[in-house]
Amino acid sequence: MNETAVAFESRRFRVVQFEFPWALGPEPGRYTIREHLGEAPAHVLVLRLLGASERRLLPRRRARTRDVDAPPDPPPEPVVTSRATLVDTAVLDGYEAASSWLSYANLDALADDALALLNRVLYAHRVASADPNVREVAREQALVVRVGFGDGERVAEGRWDRARELPRAAARSLRPRAAALRPQERLAALLAGRDAALACEELTLRVRLDVDAGRWREAALGLRAAFDAALAELEPWRDAAGIAARLEELRARHRDVSAVAEAALQAGLDDAQIEAIVSALGRVEAALRARVVGESL
Repeated sequence: MNETAVAFESRRFRVVQFEFPWALGPEPGRYTIREHLGEAPAHVLVLRLLGASERRLLPRRRARTRDVDAPPDPPPEPVVTSRATLVDTAVLDGYEAASSWLSYANLDALADDALALLNRVLYAHRVASADPNVREVAREQALVVRVGFGDGERVAEGRWDRARELPRAAARSLRPRAAALRPQERLAALLAGRDAALACEELTLRVRLDVDAGRWREAALGLRAAFDAALAELEPWRDAAGIAARLEELRARHRDVSAVAEAALQAGLDDAQIEAIVSALGRVEAALRARVVGESL
């Protein structure tokens, strides 16, 4: 075996793998991901659907032309599991070097970075398919998270030489700001008609998703809509504790938010504009929290 072949066989690649209990959206296969046009691929995403064998073991059902009676205690339908393996194309020089890397790597940070990349793919698929139901994912939704390494053939099939499985406890809990709002109590109030879900709440959640994903232009445009809705919808709660001051704070920031949104229509945003988005989003989130906490007192 020549030196080139030996060097090729000794190469190892980093992998991060997730499994989710639903079909993520894109067709199974391999997807190359480049940071910029003309550059070599930085990552390869290998998508597989698991659980199909269980479906094939079920008796074949005839096509139905009408509805039928359902059994009173139906068994659960089998579900498809998506396995997403992200491969870093940067080469590790041999098994020993790869093992050393795995021993000292920050696995949680690697998983977070890989998840952000996977969500970038899902976002692109939502746009490409024009399907608003394609959703991005969070660490706590994963059935399992693995970080490891393998040679080219293994990682191309979503497998590895060695990997470590992250404990479920390593997944982040709900955001502190959401946990403070006692969501079960709020849900009960919404379902009972004691409270109403505001349009600005949904708009603000969408902006938070864009901010967390680094989609700054989308965040800027959505934030302007969230601000406009919040200023109108929170007005009836002006007399509640703290709401009047928060409304004045939002009005004071409205011009800056609109200016950043106008800039986002033209081009990318600079660091100061990004900071303005993050800061203003935090203030509208604080105003919404104040309303909910006030309602629950």
